[in-house]
Amino acid sequence: MLLIVGLIVVVASVLSLVEPADHAVREIQLPLRHDDIIRQQAADKGVDASLIAAVIYTESRFRDQTSGAGAKGLMQIMPETADYIAHKSGGTQFTRTDLATPQINIAYGTWYLRYLLDKYKGNTILTLAAYNGGEGKVDEWRAEAAAKGEKFKVASHVPFKETRDYVQRVLSARKDYRATYATELGLND
Repeated sequence: MLLIVGLIVVVASVLSLVEPADHAVREIQLPLRHDDIIRQQAADKGVDASLIAAVIYTESRFRDQTSGAGAKGLMQIMPETADYIAHKSGGTQFTRTDLATPQINIAYGTWYLRYLLDKYKGNTILTLAAYNGGEGKVDEWRAEAAAKGEKFKVASHVPFKETRDYVQRVLSARKDYRATYATELGLND
């Protein structure tokens, strides 16, 4: 009897480690931080929370950093873009050092995603290409495609490999975030 009780305790102990281990592996492979901010910004700005998480993951792997080009924070926002967003969104007290604050960085990055989604009439491919490569480039590519009588609506139409790869990585990560973190991102509501 003592052996059976001991075995039950061991099995229970091992099983209690499975969920934390699964969570740890998931966090390493596909991290998620600031899900409360992401949910709030998604709701406030009408942007899919899994898209926001996927952009953060692709841009910074959820680490506050500055790129070689000068993009800052979790969503890798260029300071000039942040100045524009502050001006348009009423951020009168904004300073560029605020981009290190997750709340502000995610709010500004989500604002920019909403702006691009509106500009490109909900086309996620164009939105992501513009987020990475700039609006001017995307507008140029669209004009070139239109001049040839072609549509510009799938990732393979992006002529610049770095931007095309970026769009595909974000779309893949978005799918993974939807599947892995639907509850945390409020996608089941």
